[in-house]
Amino acid sequence: MQKKIIAVVGMFALAMIGGCHKAKSPDTVANNVTNAEQKAENNVADAEKDASKNVANAGDKVDDKAKDLNNAEVKGAYDVEMAKVEGDRKVALNKCEALSGDSQKDCKSIADADYQAAKSRLKAMLNSEKQ
Repeated sequence: MQKKIIAVVGMFALAMIGGCHKAKSPDTVANNVTNAEQKAENNVADAEKDASKNVANAGDKVDDKAKDLNNAEVKGAYDVEMAKVEGDRKVALNKCEALSGDSQKDCKSIADADYQAAKSRLKAMLNSEKQ
């Protein structure tokens, strides 16, 4: 019984091996080639579409990071200039202390007006340069 099973399996294997090397008809080959070419073209088109989308997404991220960097630089420059303006105001107010009466009052008013003008100018600069 084992000999029959081995013989059947052997014949099946020979039939499979013999069938693998059989040439296909030219129409079948042409059809298979056409299908493979179409599938390859579709895969390439899909890959190009995905790559293009990925590049666009990466570009958006770069643009966002560039905006963040620019905004951080603008805010940093604003903060530095505001610190200078506030320091200038304090110095001017301290100098006003050497005066008395209306002169001191006028001096402080001028220092405050200069401070408010500089502060407004810096805020306008901040808003115009921020992205």
